[in-house]
Amino acid sequence: MMEKTDFFLKLDSPRVWRTYTGGALIDMLHGRKKGEISHFPEEWIMSVVAARNAGREDIKEEGMSRLPEKSDMLLKELIESNPSSYLGEKHVEKYGSHTGVLVKLIDSSERLTVQVHPDRELALKLFGSRFGKTESWHILDTRESGGRPACIYIGFKPGITRECWKTLFDKQDIPGMLEWMHCIEVHKGDTVLIQGGVPHAIGAGCFLAEIQEPTDYTVRIERITPSGLKVADTMCHQGLGFQKMFDCFHYEGVTQDEAVKRWFIRPAMLREQEGGSVISVLGYDATAFFSMEKIEARAGMDMEKESVFSGIYILEGQGTLSMNGKRRKTKCGEQYFIPANAGEWHVEPDRDDRLIILRFRGPQI
Repeated sequence: MMEKTDFFLKLDSPRVWRTYTGGALIDMLHGRKKGEISHFPEEWIMSVVAARNAGREDIKEEGMSRLPEKSDMLLKELIESNPSSYLGEKHVEKYGSHTGVLVKLIDSSERLTVQVHPDRELALKLFGSRFGKTESWHILDTRESGGRPACIYIGFKPGITRECWKTLFDKQDIPGMLEWMHCIEVHKGDTVLIQGGVPHAIGAGCFLAEIQEPTDYTVRIERITPSGLKVADTMCHQGLGFQKMFDCFHYEGVTQDEAVKRWFIRPAMLREQEGGSVISVLGYDATAFFSMEKIEARAGMDMEKESVFSGIYILEGQGTLSMNGKRRKTKCGEQYFIPANAGEWHVEPDRDDRLIILRFRGPQI
């Protein structure tokens, strides 16, 4: 029997094992006074795909979203019971029962390994996947690490070649790798778009929301993480082998000014009213693969009906969500799936509070 599609569907908060450490700020977002640094530095949101982790293949559904109020049913299974009602007819015509998007919260206590993801063309050729892994980072907060401000590494500098990059890998010359990439300081509110093929690494002290194409194909060029964890061979080459994995990189060098101009996205005000504002963090003008908005509600705000699905994450505050005559209390750290054609909805922060909500959508239709 199909579940009703006229209200917010509450999702759980799956944490995912990764080769790097972090996650304390995610714990605190969920109300813990002191967070724990561990190998579970990510919370996945609106996920219909499973994580790829060597040694954890027996955990078949790691990272996939469930509905705790629906007997922990997988979101993927619910959508597949009636794709058009949950995702929207036009979306289903193009993408079938797949959402075409994945969102994460990431809190890094160490620099991530230098990595790259395939673009769509290579993902189809190398992995048989219609989706690559273009992604975008929206910086929620930063903190110093080892006395240094938070930064990211992104893109090659001019002069790079495949042969040079492979030699650095063979020697495991990590300083040499980082020297060929742009190190750029980031601040709360920055948004960065990383297309498939562009090398990158999140630096220590970054807390961010990542929206991406829905795969976990990650080619890692470091065989030991900064904290000393040995990376399994398959976690480096993703089954491609140590020669073919270098096909995933785009060997185009740019200056740092060009890197900032190309990959840093400016926010845009979409709507401002007495109750609050809606800000485009990443619009379809930057990429057709996904979009993200920030809702800042100081008082009651109405959201229009749409013909495609979306998801929301409560970043700050508590209040009430209303739709089709039904209401529910909500608070920081909760995430919801909004079915297509669910109707107009209303957000109302509690008195003397405000609600900050991230809203994300799949591919442009």
